[in-house]
Amino acid sequence: MATFKITLAYDGTGLVGWQRQASGVSIQGLLEDALRELDGHAVTVVGAGRTDAGVHAIGQVAAFSLERVLAADVVVRALNARLPHAVRVRVAEEVPASFHPRFDARDKTYRYRICSADVMSPFDRRYGWHVAAGLDLDAMESAARALEGTHDFAAFQSAGSEAKTTIRTITRSMLSTTVDTADTEEKSFSRTGLDLSVPSVLRGGELILYEISGTGFLRHMVRAIVGSLVEIGRGRRTASWMEGVLASRDRAQAGPTAPAEGLFLVRVNYG
Repeated sequence: MATFKITLAYDGTGLVGWQRQASGVSIQGLLEDALRELDGHAVTVVGAGRTDAGVHAIGQVAAFSLERVLAADVVVRALNARLPHAVRVRVAEEVPASFHPRFDARDKTYRYRICSADVMSPFDRRYGWHVAAGLDLDAMESAARALEGTHDFAAFQSAGSEAKTTIRTITRSMLSTTVDTADTEEKSFSRTGLDLSVPSVLRGGELILYEISGTGFLRHMVRAIVGSLVEIGRGRRTASWMEGVLASRDRAQAGPTAPAEGLFLVRVNYG
């Protein structure tokens, strides 16, 4: 049998998430159904992470073994011919049978999209959280940076998690923005670039991106962090409040869980 590692992208709208469930359409279920037809046998697909209902992916990784002899490029074409257009296999490669998408991963990166325009484009509504208010990005950036390092993230974990430990290591936590200028051209910059031409409180037409990388994540952890960052950006909490929430280990102390549609699994790194 040959083992394949695939990288895929999907629009999570209307899906129940990565994991196959008793009811509803899942990404794992779609892949396993397509592979059963392709291989003529039941095939188990293992993913690098269990994205929740409504969450999207640009670089999800999965693995499976086939009895049928196929080249990697044929696997890509055959799967995409059997999958809905909302799920696309980007690349496939043959790997050792010992490869495990989750246990072998060095780190993962998630991105969250916040639209702070007065009116959100109908083309963005499925891929971002509309927060129609001026947000203090300096305060949000300061709070985001406080999450880097190894900490106990119990305050950002939703109920029902089966994690054995809530300690995680975050290697990067930062904001970036795309600003619509008067001549409609887009200007992108990183907050760490200290571009003083852009005010800390932005109003109208901005897309705010929060990106976080780490060795692992708890259930709804990124969305709880984003919800907390928005509370800070709105001026309801100070940037230093984030450190207190982290130390509390109490979910009730953190902000709300941000909507699923703004979250993307960007990539899984194997070193």
